[in-house]
Amino acid sequence: MNILYELRRRFAAALGELPGNAGLMKAEIAELASMVRPSQDAKFGDYQANCAMPLGKRLGRPPRDVAAELLANTKLDDLCHPGEIAGPGFINLRLKDERLVELLARAVGDERLGVEPAAEPKTYVVDFSGPNVAKPMHVGHIRSTVIGDSLYRTLKFLGHRVIGDNHIGDWGTQFGMIIYGFRHFRDEAAYRASPVDELARLYRLVNRLVDYHASREKLAQLLEKVVRDEATLERQSPQAVAGDQQAEKKAAKALTALKADVAKSRKELEELRVKRAAIENDPFLARLAAEHPGIGAAVLAETAKLHAGDAENLRLWREFMPPCLEAIEQVYRRLSVKFDVALGESFYHDRLAGVVEDLRQRGVARESDGAVCVFFDDSDVPMIVQKRDGAFLYATTDLATIQYRMETWAPDAILYVVDHRQSEHFKMLFAAARRSGCERVEFQHISFGTVLGDDGRPYKTRSGDTVGLMGLLEEAVARAGQIVAANDDAKPDGAELTAEARQAIAERVGIAALKYADLSQNRTSDYVFSYDKMLAMTGNTATYMQYAYARVRSIFRKGSIDVDALCAKRPALRLDAPAERALALAILRFSEALEFTVADYRPNQLTTYLFDLANAYSTFFEQCPVLKAETPDLRESRLSLCDLTARTLRQGLELLGIEVVDRM
Repeated sequence: MNILYELRRRFAAALGELPGNAGLMKAEIAELASMVRPSQDAKFGDYQANCAMPLGKRLGRPPRDVAAELLANTKLDDLCHPGEIAGPGFINLRLKDERLVELLARAVGDERLGVEPAAEPKTYVVDFSGPNVAKPMHVGHIRSTVIGDSLYRTLKFLGHRVIGDNHIGDWGTQFGMIIYGFRHFRDEAAYRASPVDELARLYRLVNRLVDYHASREKLAQLLEKVVRDEATLERQSPQAVAGDQQAEKKAAKALTALKADVAKSRKELEELRVKRAAIENDPFLARLAAEHPGIGAAVLAETAKLHAGDAENLRLWREFMPPCLEAIEQVYRRLSVKFDVALGESFYHDRLAGVVEDLRQRGVARESDGAVCVFFDDSDVPMIVQKRDGAFLYATTDLATIQYRMETWAPDAILYVVDHRQSEHFKMLFAAARRSGCERVEFQHISFGTVLGDDGRPYKTRSGDTVGLMGLLEEAVARAGQIVAANDDAKPDGAELTAEARQAIAERVGIAALKYADLSQNRTSDYVFSYDKMLAMTGNTATYMQYAYARVRSIFRKGSIDVDALCAKRPALRLDAPAERALALAILRFSEALEFTVADYRPNQLTTYLFDLANAYSTFFEQCPVLKAETPDLRESRLSLCDLTARTLRQGLELLGIEVVDRM
């Protein structure tokens, strides 16, 4: 049972029947009922309803009077002690211990720990991870992968139908680059030894050469812009509007914006010069650049041939795909991440022309300067779905993907777990999809911030390269191994674990540390990557959570307790001590945490809950002897609380994609 949901349901019913509120709409009642929340401080009860203040203002009545009337009309006798009205109109609620015991008793014999499946299950498509093949997965992929996997697991546990779709980048210009590089620059021995590494090298090489030649024109344009803007800066002066305060402020603001734009352009200009110098000062790269002046057009030609079904380019593409996909799959196996489908961009290629034609017929897209575009009232920039040369774009593929998903699964919601830099793209994509007939589908861009290094910049190696994800995992496991070994060696009776057991635990602890460090952040925020912080034995870390679980399980080993027999016996539960009651309430809030998690798709709601639960257990453990409890009945009651805590921690961590360990 979700206690918070039940309280909100009952308050909503009372709000609907409150005299004098005839003007309240259904949405307003729901908003007011949502103001029933867990109390921040136990001295104010277990839950608090804060809706009397805004309702009193709306009705023109004293909030305390509204609170009293609302409390009198809300049926709570079977669940709570009589409510208390505090301050300007807060309603404080304390649950009855007998109801807590009853709900706990149900959870003891329930594999789902009292979490009820959704009454009206929906169909979700969760689009996450989405790496490009022939490019090793890097640190930037960790966020999409683990956030998406956690949302997939949580929605599924709540009873929804969920399709996890890995929309792999296996088509497009990157393969034009790889094919061109394979024909002109490949190291045959390196390719035979490690196809993926050599293809990645070729992609990076061709990409640098293409950028080098493209930068020539870009440099000239950028330099012209800087000169023009600096000349404008010299002419502009706030004194030109002296005496008009509003105009003066506006001019000063415009001047500041122009200065910032000039600084940005100068920085970009310098970066371009550095990139060009890196090529020109390297004899090998300078020679390749001179020998391949038309490489940009040649890459586009190779891409066009592939898309047109050229036999040789298709043969190469099919040769490249299996090792590239296997390299990606190795990372997923290490992360214990699975997908229901993994349909790459190539899968939708045959649909693209039809999508553009459908957009035209619906009046959603029209031709502009030879290209086919979708225009939006709130944007000066259209979404191009077909270029003037006939080529399609990512937006076209994304629309074709939506079309396929609607035909195949008829989802109620499609979630895209993609970094925040794509926000404008998804805003346009969703608007175009709705205008194309998908009005009732919930489209959500589950955006996230950047993984940063100590310098506050995107996390990279010392040489400036993007950190490979497999290397990140290896390092995390190695560091976890050191911690596991140190803890084992420090045990009072000597080490308990074999070398194999230490390695197995290190694998789980290291991978968990990476995942949890990411998931415990508010997903829209950037965060600083730190092995030391993520592997800490204290604080809100996976290592602490796994240790908390292992500590609970150690009680049963020390007491030689048969957990299954204990659960089958269903001992009477007691909540005499405050720490017992606080732990019981924390356990029962699991379903609330899951609802908060999916309400705005933030796994950090679940990590926060689990951390609070672990802390509640720590207080209980310190204040309430378990194996040495005063009576056998109290001992069994507290053992049941321990087991429920462990099961809740394990289930919660599983929804985060994290495995527990019985010993550390």
